[in-house]
Amino acid sequence: MYENSREQVAKFINAKESSEIIFTRGTTEAINLAAYSWGLNNLQKDDEVLISLIEHHSNIIPWEITAKLRGFKIKYASVTSEGILDLKDFENKINSKTKIVCLNHVSNVTGIANDIKQLSKFVHEHGAVLLVDGAQSVPHMKVDVQDINVDFLAFSGHKMLGPTGIGVLYVKKALLQKMVPYQGGGEMIKDVTFNSQSQQCTINWNEPPWKFEAGTPNIDGAVGMAAAIKYLEKIGMDNILAHEQSLTKYAVDKMKSLNKISLYGPTDSSKCGIIPFNITGLSSHDVALLCDSYGIAIRSGYHCAQPLHQMLQLQSSVRASFYLYNTTEEIDRFIEVLKELQTL
Repeated sequence: MYENSREQVAKFINAKESSEIIFTRGTTEAINLAAYSWGLNNLQKDDEVLISLIEHHSNIIPWEITAKLRGFKIKYASVTSEGILDLKDFENKINSKTKIVCLNHVSNVTGIANDIKQLSKFVHEHGAVLLVDGAQSVPHMKVDVQDINVDFLAFSGHKMLGPTGIGVLYVKKALLQKMVPYQGGGEMIKDVTFNSQSQQCTINWNEPPWKFEAGTPNIDGAVGMAAAIKYLEKIGMDNILAHEQSLTKYAVDKMKSLNKISLYGPTDSSKCGIIPFNITGLSSHDVALLCDSYGIAIRSGYHCAQPLHQMLQLQSSVRASFYLYNTTEEIDRFIEVLKELQTL
């Protein structure tokens, strides 16, 4: 069932082979796996890694840590006043020293999607590889790794109706051969032999993907993730995206008519179901707590994307988000609560 789940995931994102699917604990561990297993073994001093300032901390911190270990340089592509990747700055910062580019597919703060297919073409023209954080895209839209031509794709099960503690790192087969395990233990080896003369152990690694899955795997998590994928496919990823975009437009149009509400980022219907905002006179945490008292779950704070908030000159923000199970009636109730909060 565990290996059948790997097949299910591979088909879902249209990977060429199931061996390109490595199970992890989530997007965070998947990106760390790429940074340590690929980064530490392929990046040298004077090499460069290009990251956008829109990223979740999980796509920043692993590279900062490994940069200190290996001595390579990190460059950051800026964002516009609307929180969109500044393409001009991005293009200016990529060069022959750039070995890997790390971008999210969809921002977990603004819901804005990067044109990964176009960016991938540009990255590969400069001889670099592309890692994409797909935590906010894979659950919400059809993602075809061969079509958008990414080298690494990381995503989590719990954001797509699956269990917590399970995720995926997709890696192109050619790159898998250039990766060395950064976790050791059982299952990820073919054999370990002891040489009595040298008093050393010789290790022969297992084949990918098992080479990168040390120890007892999260079997039930992987099986649960596969079940969630079957459910999503039954509904249809295009239908899910259309539903979210419809809800987003419905909510944004109503929120624009309210006083004291500041919306951030573009507000057109092209974004996924995420709306960042603040209410004048209230902290984001107050708004979240008050909404919670009405049975409405939203998030407050930096959303693990502090550099983006600094670029937008925000102390914090509130994030309302939608998924396939949400309705316009729930949004109507949300708007009524926001109207009450405006009077405080």
